[in-house]
Amino acid sequence: MKPATSDNRQVMLALGQAARRAARALALAATGQKNAALHAMAADIRKHANEIASENATDVDAARAKNLKDSFIDRLTLTPAHIEAMAKGLEDIAALPDPVGAVMAQWARPNGMVISRVRVPIGVIGIIYESRPNVTADAGALCMKSGNAAILRGGSDGFRSSAAIAACLQRGLAAAGLPETAIQMAPTTDRDSVGLMLEGLGGTIDLIVPRGGKNLVGRVRSEARVPVFSHLEGVCHVYVDRAADLEMAKKIVLNAKMRRTGVCGAAETILIDRAGAAANLRPIIGTLIDAGCEVRGDAAAQAADLRVKPAREADWSTEYLDAIVSLRLVDGVDEAMRHIATYGSQHTDAIVTEDRAAAERFLSEVDSAIVLHNASTQFADGGEFGFGAEIGIATGKLHARGPVGLEQLTTFKYQVRGTGQTRP
Repeated sequence: MKPATSDNRQVMLALGQAARRAARALALAATGQKNAALHAMAADIRKHANEIASENATDVDAARAKNLKDSFIDRLTLTPAHIEAMAKGLEDIAALPDPVGAVMAQWARPNGMVISRVRVPIGVIGIIYESRPNVTADAGALCMKSGNAAILRGGSDGFRSSAAIAACLQRGLAAAGLPETAIQMAPTTDRDSVGLMLEGLGGTIDLIVPRGGKNLVGRVRSEARVPVFSHLEGVCHVYVDRAADLEMAKKIVLNAKMRRTGVCGAAETILIDRAGAAANLRPIIGTLIDAGCEVRGDAAAQAADLRVKPAREADWSTEYLDAIVSLRLVDGVDEAMRHIATYGSQHTDAIVTEDRAAAERFLSEVDSAIVLHNASTQFADGGEFGFGAEIGIATGKLHARGPVGLEQLTTFKYQVRGTGQTRP
């Protein structure tokens, strides 16, 4: 990693110090004040929607000039509907309960002391993300509502869009009497700013959340000197059981793969029970290919439809983020679960079946952050879970797993109330 320039290091360290001061204020802010800030942010995004759209168009044009993939362009693009959804998302977060100060558990000891486990903010959270400028609003708002200051480092391809959104968030904070430095965006696209954040900005960052591709998340995991919430890849599966309803299976498979191919909850592998293949295999393949999806399959899939391309071993563990899917036959739910355990990324996996026993086994035994029965993997989203938004999907097993929303952005402390007790 190239050393940071002295000027850039000083700028980033100043961001961290300002965030630490803002975090202390946010930790004590009343729920009403935080909600007022969120509503002010939403109003400011609507007021400056044309400016955001103009900056985004510049980002998109530059990305097209670099011949970036269509799936990347899709993630980068902000339509008027996307901008309104950002504003509405802020209002949705305002409507959610404030986790700060919530009593998670309380009990009395025989000596009369009362112990409470209480939610508190984590502190300063650094969010490093790539091509999704909407993450600016989601991450900033979730951190603020949960009492945390945020330092945002968006990708260079969406820098103009993210900066325009961040300005709206800061104006909303100021309107509510909260420090604008509670949400800050790194003012540079230099890669060394990422390295500085991973070092912890002089001890001011408490948590890093990466949201992006395999290379970004891999770098964060290998270099970070502070705790990390992350997922490396979204190698998501849909298993179509022998007892699946065919029309439901076709609808779920098509949505899981093709609704948005560039999101981390998009299905990348379809597994079909060999015992139901006579009825299910050709129709499901046809549904995908007719929708413009390239299917890479095993020998049985290739025999069922000559348009299927041969799958390589690497395909079973590939996150395409594109209109490509791998497909194979398996011998029932046991082999489906073995395949997922071998090739999956513990992100999101689904079973389609009318057999409740098979569904319950799948839900219980597949070790992924999100497991679904008769529903699309594209529901892997904090908004769809009722979290208002998400800062990402965590696939680790410590502290947070699945969509990271308000509660997951808090930790806890113990408050002990006594009446003069001393320990013998």
